[in-house]
Amino acid sequence: MAGWHLAQFNIARLAHELDDPRMEGFVAALEPVNRLADGAPGFVWRHSTDEGDSTAVRMFDDQRIIVNFSVWVSIEALQDFTYRNADHRNLLRDRRRWFVPLAGTPILVLWWVPAGAIPSLDAAHRRLEHLETNGPTPHAFTFRCRFPPPGVSP
Repeated sequence: MAGWHLAQFNIARLAHELDDPRMEGFVAALEPVNRLADGAPGFVWRHSTDEGDSTAVRMFDDQRIIVNFSVWVSIEALQDFTYRNADHRNLLRDRRRWFVPLAGTPILVLWWVPAGAIPSLDAAHRRLEHLETNGPTPHAFTFRCRFPPPGVSP
């Protein structure tokens, strides 16, 4: 997949405002987990504001929805970090403490970008909308229903 990288965009609805004491565990873990991601094998890029993360980005009518957006060299690299890194796995395990489920809305979308390309937040939002409208396709897919990069046989 030398000519392609994997973009991922995910959203979550906060159970409480970030400055609420009930969110302290999540907020405290953000910087260390982002640092781990930045140094993880296969990591390429992570969207962040001047604060060092993307928690200030609001792209949806619901102002409690936050975003996470990154690019990886492969789906395997992202999957290894997401599910095999103990610190990140612990955050996933505890997510119900900090986030409210988004019924009927995809929370994660994956897609291939040319190696070296950095997609925009608007492009990421459009991919999520495409997934919601069309289900998984080569244009926008998920871990469970994935597609190879363009021109690569499954």
